[in-house]
Amino acid sequence: MIEAHQFVEAARERGFRWYAGVPCSFLTPFINYVLQDPSLEYVSMGNEGDAVALIAGVALGGNRGAPARGITMMQNSGLGNAVSPLTSLTWTFQLPQLLIVTWRGQPGIADEPQHALMGPITPALLETMQIPWELFPTDSDAVGAALDRAIAHMDATGRPYCLLMQKGSVAPYALERGSAGSASRTAESVRARPSGGSDVERVSRQDALREVVARTAESTTAILASTGFCGRELYAIADRRNQIYMVGSMGCVVPWALGLALARPDLDVLALDGDGAALMRMGAMASVGAYGPANLKHLLLDNGAHDSTGGQATVSPRISFAGVAAACGYARAVESEDLADVAAWLKEPRLSGPSFARLWIRTGTPPGLPRPSISPVAVRRRFMQHFAGEVR
Repeated sequence: MIEAHQFVEAARERGFRWYAGVPCSFLTPFINYVLQDPSLEYVSMGNEGDAVALIAGVALGGNRGAPARGITMMQNSGLGNAVSPLTSLTWTFQLPQLLIVTWRGQPGIADEPQHALMGPITPALLETMQIPWELFPTDSDAVGAALDRAIAHMDATGRPYCLLMQKGSVAPYALERGSAGSASRTAESVRARPSGGSDVERVSRQDALREVVARTAESTTAILASTGFCGRELYAIADRRNQIYMVGSMGCVVPWALGLALARPDLDVLALDGDGAALMRMGAMASVGAYGPANLKHLLLDNGAHDSTGGQATVSPRISFAGVAAACGYARAVESEDLADVAAWLKEPRLSGPSFARLWIRTGTPPGLPRPSISPVAVRRRFMQHFAGEVR
């Protein structure tokens, strides 16, 4: 295991100043360290493919005498989002970058079910894209040599090189909110909320989900909860047969709910979304606006942070999601910090099309939060049987 500074400072000496990506718990020490150094740049991107493209733009801004070097960081599940720019942008234009990809679901190491397939195929996927890789260094004496091998490949070919990070490779590094050069840098420009309420004054995700449970009928309302703490908190509050707890597939809960709502007009369908997930696939809102039926509701619980990976800020406070939803064609779109407004919205009758609500919530989650003890396949079977669908 190494310390974050041992890698980041060695990378800085070799010209790496730009970082972009989507958080993973394995990457939290790096992101926290970079955020607290005003001489380094970290850009939080909506999805991994956008991060690859941004660092490709950084490379485009350099020259032979002074190459602009950047690092794209992602969980291996995000490689799916990054395949297109890695195969048709960086490869085609020969724009090099260093990839740090976390190896979730590594064979022989217990992990969550959503990593069961991607873990074993990650090395082969990198090789199929002609991206050479090696394990991320876990000895401080090996960091410089690994970076030098990466740079040698990048300079010779103009193409990416990957360091595949195993669990426990980097020691924790705290994000000191409010300290000079730390998350306050992000907070000043990104986390300023449009209203006067403080984070502490806002309701919790648990408060919001309790309201969802209280105001939705198990017999007629299908609830699809986004990956991360949203699904886990919903499960902890009430494990009902009408609920699906998404694992992985970040950002896909909205198109998933759209498909269900179209296929089952007899059901009321509620998609429970988070700001990081919504930003990852915001284009799905355009499809909902165009095709979404009246039985679909989309609730965004927005705390302005990637809560499950250390609380790194998202760019959501800059965005009027209700404005986006309205522009996309949702029949109704509201934003509020008041749980009573969302409670009333949940009970509104069907309109002429889909309905959207965004609730500002505070960061944090209850201590000792359990993970669902029921498998995803069992949840799906139970859900389908509950609504009298075909079960296999």
